[in-house]
Amino acid sequence: MKVLMKNDEVCIGCGLCEEVCSKAYFKENHSSKSAIQVAKGETNEINVCNQCGVCIDICPVLAITRDKNGVVRINKKECVGCFMCVGFCPQLSMRQHDDYIEPFKCIACGLCGKDCPTNAIWIEDVDKEPMEKL
Repeated sequence: MKVLMKNDEVCIGCGLCEEVCSKAYFKENHSSKSAIQVAKGETNEINVCNQCGVCIDICPVLAITRDKNGVVRINKKECVGCFMCVGFCPQLSMRQHDDYIEPFKCIACGLCGKDCPTNAIWIEDVDKEPMEKL
């Protein structure tokens, strides 16, 4: 299963990952439209989906599924915009923005990791079993 891994200890809070993500999926540089969020402080904390799949069971219209690589995906055509997945995400990694009627999340594309200057984030293939530990 493809997962975006992180190491908060080496994150410098530059925001490049948020910029890359928002530009890739929303064609604009806006941190609130990034599926990865960095809480900047004394210690920076990277918040990103760990592909646990809790949202799959929460979705009342079955618009959220897991693809062949294990990545949790939202079918925008099926989604009714109830945002229950946002409220029930145990990682608080399901996102919403007022400009869109559907939620969005990390799909483990790895674009952010390619540009991270400190290698604080990267894509890794992991077993499906230990997802709750990530």
